Amino acid sequence: MMRALYSAASGMIAEQYNMDTISNNLANVNTTGFKKNQARFQDLVYQELRAPGSPVGASLVPTGQDVGLGVKVGSSEKIFTQGSLQQSDNPLDVAVEGDGFFQITKPDGTTAYTRDGSFKIDNNGTLVTADGNFLQPQITIPQNALQVNVGSDGTVSALVPGSPQPQTLGQIQLARFVNPAGLSPIGGGNLYTQTAASGAPIVSQPGLNGAGALQGGYLEQSNVQVVQEIVNMIIAQRAYEADSKAIGASDQMLNTAVNLPPFQ
Repeated sequence: MMRALYSAASGMIAEQYNMDTISNNLANVNTTGFKKNQARFQDLVYQELRAPGSPVGASLVPTGQDVGLGVKVGSSEKIFTQGSLQQSDNPLDVAVEGDGFFQITKPDGTTAYTRDGSFKIDNNGTLVTADGNFLQPQITIPQNALQVNVGSDGTVSALVPGSPQPQTLGQIQLARFVNPAGLSPIGGGNLYTQTAASGAPIVSQPGLNGAGALQGGYLEQSNVQVVQEIVNMIIAQRAYEADSKAIGASDQMLNTAVNLPPFQ
């Protein structure tokens, strides 16, 4: 009977984590380039009361007898499905349509990765993120540029006075990973960092070697589907309530057992 208490309690803890994950997804429904998390669960070890195949007389037991000891959170996985593209009024906004991440240079010189292509220009005209981190490789927009365009292959060009043809300023490169779910989200700017699980980045031109194409003047929206998350929240809440009732029922059974009248 005590096993039921602990098993149900582990279920409540797991569903609380699930609710935390769902709440974070809903909170970031309007975050550019955000990728939703999904909690994965695993059953705990089983207490084996009788092993299958145990000898009983001249025969063997066809099935075993065991009891599970609850559930645990196995992992929290990022789901890198494509978010919808939304047109913006900023020609420096860039969306990745397909696989790949923008490369960002952090203040300490290390490289981070993001799907958030809402780029700005600093006081020198260099493309940076909203936090002021440089896009890698660095691209500088002339101060007298009349029009800036980002091609699907990552080529950044600008029309300057006195030149009938756009001037090529550089090319945006994308980084792909064998296991993008292995990237570590560090927050504070929609950034990810490389880990041993993600593998080394595979840098290539957009549209080549499996990398996605770029859409200038667009931003990738979050891939969170509000209706689906609300359904998941209801399921998590009902599972939490069921585990709570299992604890209550186990408590009542223990109370009945404790208060049995003494045998005469």
